Amino acid sequence: MPDVAGGNRDRKYSRDAVWTALKESRRERVAFMGFYRTQEPALDMSLSLRLPPLPSGISVLIHIDSLPLFAEKAPCGRLIEMVRAWALRYPTSHASAHSSADDQLAGAPNFGRDNEAVWRDGFDKVYELCWLNVFGPKLVETVGRERMLSTPAHLVEELPNGSVLLVLRPTAADFAGEEARVAQARAHVHLRPELDFDTVLRTLRERSAALAPVEPRFHPDLAPLFSRLPFEFAISERQRKIAELNAFRPSEPEEWLPAALPSDVENPERVLSDYDDLSEGLVAALHTKVPSIFDETPESLTDLDFYFWKERFPTRYLRDLIDSHTAPALGAYLGRTLVRRLGGTWVPRQKLEESQVRVGRRVWLPFLRARRYMQSCEALLDSSLTQFFREAERHRG
Repeated sequence: MPDVAGGNRDRKYSRDAVWTALKESRRERVAFMGFYRTQEPALDMSLSLRLPPLPSGISVLIHIDSLPLFAEKAPCGRLIEMVRAWALRYPTSHASAHSSADDQLAGAPNFGRDNEAVWRDGFDKVYELCWLNVFGPKLVETVGRERMLSTPAHLVEELPNGSVLLVLRPTAADFAGEEARVAQARAHVHLRPELDFDTVLRTLRERSAALAPVEPRFHPDLAPLFSRLPFEFAISERQRKIAELNAFRPSEPEEWLPAALPSDVENPERVLSDYDDLSEGLVAALHTKVPSIFDETPESLTDLDFYFWKERFPTRYLRDLIDSHTAPALGAYLGRTLVRRLGGTWVPRQKLEESQVRVGRRVWLPFLRARRYMQSCEALLDSSLTQFFREAERHRG
């Protein structure tokens, strides 16, 4: 059950909250609202209503973030019962339940068709066979009722309104296994005799291979950052992204010198105060989006790496603004973190990118690193703040 009902704003779930949300979200021809569950297993559900003068209609999308739950027969059975009850109450042209990752690889919901074709034809033939399927009377007659009812599957049930409920296997979680793929291909080709079984099965096996779990083996300096990146991609792409990040090896930091350039500023205290102002300006600008920025820790640097990457910052903002404001502020913040956490000492220079922080036997160039870091989205990973800090930390002694 959901615990949040969302219209124009979120409310604790109740029947009254549902009615209020529907009234709030109602437009001239449609109404839309969401349902959410904040506890495990997570639920994300949307409800859309078409209102007069449009033909009346209801569309429901449910995502339950718990594949292991559907490895058990009892939850799968309850889901089948719920879908059967809905299909009897609200006759449908087509409904399905399946892995969202596999659906994405299959190209759902349009299956390679443009929107005009979808609106015109709807689900006019069996483009894809899911773990659970409800085929409306029109589609059943198109396929052939006798053929539909003779589909090799775990459950094939003719409903009183002429629809057919078809479930491939007792449970949904093993959809990518070899036995499940063979059953899926066999049933699909039965409903679409013009398809070639070997071709269909090969495609399904390729999708299973794309979804096979990949063990993370990230570069140790970047593991805290890389462990967060795959979740920013569609679930069908995550394993491929993990493999790509496993193979990624950043360039070794070059923004350091074996010996310090002497300070060439007349008033070092004033220059260091300017650096503080730059750093505090970055904190003021980003503290709501990166709360840990107050801490000046390796973890806050990782949070900044993630924020800039997720925002695609170098491509979304004006280059002049980045070069004149963001990069200098970031360099000052990075330098302050080296000073605070690694016992570093500033060696200020008139030329900002020559300003150094002495840590151990090396001096580091945080402003130069920040400029290179902000050159592109690729540079955010190849010249990350986190890796720079870790490299300086290793040379502290």
